[in-house]
Amino acid sequence: MIIRKKEHWFKMLFIWQGSVLPTVIPRLILLLILSICVVWFRGTIFSFKVPLNPTPLTLFGFVLALFLGFRNSVSYERFWEGRKLWGALLIDSRSLARQALTLPNNTTDHNPTGFIQMLIAFSYALKHQLRNTNADHDLKSRLSEAHFNAVATARFKPVVLIKLMAEWVKNVKKDNQIDAILQARFDQNLDKLSDIVGGCERIATTPIPYSYSVLLHRTVYLYCFLLPFGLVDSLQWLTPLIVVFIAYTFVAFEAIADEIEQPFGTEMNALALNAICLTIETSLLELAGEELPKLHTEQRAIVD
Repeated sequence: MIIRKKEHWFKMLFIWQGSVLPTVIPRLILLLILSICVVWFRGTIFSFKVPLNPTPLTLFGFVLALFLGFRNSVSYERFWEGRKLWGALLIDSRSLARQALTLPNNTTDHNPTGFIQMLIAFSYALKHQLRNTNADHDLKSRLSEAHFNAVATARFKPVVLIKLMAEWVKNVKKDNQIDAILQARFDQNLDKLSDIVGGCERIATTPIPYSYSVLLHRTVYLYCFLLPFGLVDSLQWLTPLIVVFIAYTFVAFEAIADEIEQPFGTEMNALALNAICLTIETSLLELAGEELPKLHTEQRAIVD
């Protein structure tokens, strides 16, 4: 994800990185060529004059804009729900780390460092599960050999890590380092981690109904292909420019909605999961008084 301060209004006219323009520009070129051909032949196809004027296209465009607005609202709602879930993960991870580091009868028998490492590994495991990528590299460098072997072959690695953290709490309770009330508080926060996993899985595995996306996609491009025939009589050689401008608005809206519909991907406008994982890791290591790796002190999370 691109994370940058807001540019000057004039510079924003020419921003390329983070824009959907690289994705849609081949389609816009195709529409430009079509519009030039329509103007050249004066809106006729095999001697048949296409009887279109701007009035029906204006009404149809208004309705299409409403549908695109709804589509983008639904996609952004999914994006924002994903962001809230990962924000809750940061909060709950800090709460669990604080509880582990401030045990009332803390001894060296159950060093909380292992628990903190499992919490850090949990965020990376969840990121890789949502992106369907290999988590071995990130987990192996953050877990003990025994814990890594326990999760290496698991399909749902975050869930297994929650189980390992629950076992750590159980052992602490067994050695009378915490009472039943504190154990219940640990379990409440671990349950919140389970809720976060379930919420993210719901978003990742339940896309917007495909038939709805296909209908909107077909409607957008049918409108854009008909637009030159409705404008050629009134605009003449200005038609290609106006068509490309209008098409850019509609096609770009659809492309943005497609990108943020799955907020956990690796597209430019997806959630910055790498940066969030890095924030969680840095925060927990600071709580534990551990030395931060060189990567944490030098990296600036500008691009995920």
